[in-house]
Amino acid sequence: MTSKEHGVRAAYDDVADLYADHFRATEAEQPVDVAMIEHFVSLLTSADGARPRVLDAGCGAGRMLPLLARFGADVEGVDLSPAMIRRAHRDHAQFTTHVGTLTALPHDTASFDGAFSWYSTIHNPDSDLPTMLAELARVTRAGGCVLVAFQAGEGERDASGAYRQRGHDIVLTRYLRTPDDMSAALEEVGLEVIARLERPAVGGEREPQAVVIARRT
Repeated sequence: MTSKEHGVRAAYDDVADLYADHFRATEAEQPVDVAMIEHFVSLLTSADGARPRVLDAGCGAGRMLPLLARFGADVEGVDLSPAMIRRAHRDHAQFTTHVGTLTALPHDTASFDGAFSWYSTIHNPDSDLPTMLAELARVTRAGGCVLVAFQAGEGERDASGAYRQRGHDIVLTRYLRTPDDMSAALEEVGLEVIARLERPAVGGEREPQAVVIARRT
């Protein structure tokens, strides 16, 4: 685990209950975001004809697990924060979830039909991005797909403000990437970009939002 990940884990351990109570399902997502998730699952097949296996890499308290399952995936989750996984065990006990880092996923190579990273790369600096994307590609079998969602733009943002207002003294940085940069980074680890979404910020969002889907060839 990198030193940056230690700080991110400590921050999310601190705010896990606040986060899980506020974001219970897809309240924060727009219909077009959900449509991209459905499209991602529709692209997946399994070698034995069963439901495709999907890893929710950075699952947090597990709010996206039921959605992925509803779209047809056999899904499990992994997250950096033990407190988030504690909530996932409590709130979504029907799914397998465990602690692990995106820079060294605790899964065998090619063990999933798809890897799903919903805003889970955003707190790692650019120096960590190639490792994280390579890990997502590694655990995905040939022909499978990787989805990465993130705030679009350039530079860094302080993501701690809303938590500090609620009494949590944490430090949390969000790193922005352009869809072009993320697509290029995915291609660098041997993936082929097959779908992209970029939409303007709405509601309380501060930046445009982006989703990139890439296939492991």
